[in-house]
Amino acid sequence: MKKETILVIGSCGQLGTELVEALREIYGIDQVIASDIRKAAGEVFESGPFELLDILDAQAWKGILQKYQPTQVYHLAALLSATAEQQPEFAWKLNMQGLFHVLDAAKEPGSSIGRVYWPSSIAAFGPNTPRFETPQYGPMDPTTVYGISKYAGELYIQYYYKRYGVDTRSLRYPGLIGHKSDPGGGTTDYAVAIYHDALKDKQHTCFLKEGTTLPMLYMPDALKATLDVMHTPAENIKMRMSYNLAGMSFAPEEIADSIKRHIPDFNILYAPDSRQAIADSWPAVIDDSLARTHWGWKPDYDLARMTADMLENIAPRYR
Repeated sequence: MKKETILVIGSCGQLGTELVEALREIYGIDQVIASDIRKAAGEVFESGPFELLDILDAQAWKGILQKYQPTQVYHLAALLSATAEQQPEFAWKLNMQGLFHVLDAAKEPGSSIGRVYWPSSIAAFGPNTPRFETPQYGPMDPTTVYGISKYAGELYIQYYYKRYGVDTRSLRYPGLIGHKSDPGGGTTDYAVAIYHDALKDKQHTCFLKEGTTLPMLYMPDALKATLDVMHTPAENIKMRMSYNLAGMSFAPEEIADSIKRHIPDFNILYAPDSRQAIADSWPAVIDDSLARTHWGWKPDYDLARMTADMLENIAPRYR
């Protein structure tokens, strides 16, 4: 079997940190190169190869390609939804130009890159998208620069597949929840912060209002889906934009109720801010039947199981 060399760009984020760890368990520590614009603390980044990389720096990118000759690239570097709204021009540049650097390298004759993974998001949907049972195909009118860049990116990865034969693969992630990294700049990150606050202060002030149902996915399931879609034979990947992906859907009060089963005196308050408008433009429940049919996607976690696991893993930080 051909020896694989895996490059993860933007490895220090919520998904990247755990993805590097999972990939090293599969391919070996030395075969998975983590990279980011700065190095985060953590054993995973000390235990194997790490490269400082600004994906907008074309010369640095070429140097990484020459040094490692990666066969698979996971391109995760992006500015997330709420953060991107504060720097819209830079967000567009980072989210799109970085993608072009990866796709252009993959399409070159003789390129070592055989497969490219690039994540999309439910932010690619918009207010005219059906909010319940959101279909794979339907109106897509994103209202944020992050969502606009994700929708454009979906079209481009499909274009590079059809025009140049680049083996591109992608998932439309819902909100991701994990215990190994702190909340970032995403609109759904309240669902990570709420667990930390429950253990630290037994109170959380949510920046979304009560009743705001959003689709979510626990990190072990996100990792499973990502690895499954990349390891599936090419002939089974029939969607070259981005697959809808779902795990569970809930509103803030529902996650609070699940926490109260473990911490009865936990309290949640509501102080909606600018992120409420973003959340209101996104789906509530996703139809991911194509992913289930084409490559056998099925999540393992529901809300109750996720809450128990999150609290168990975060608790030692607050004892």
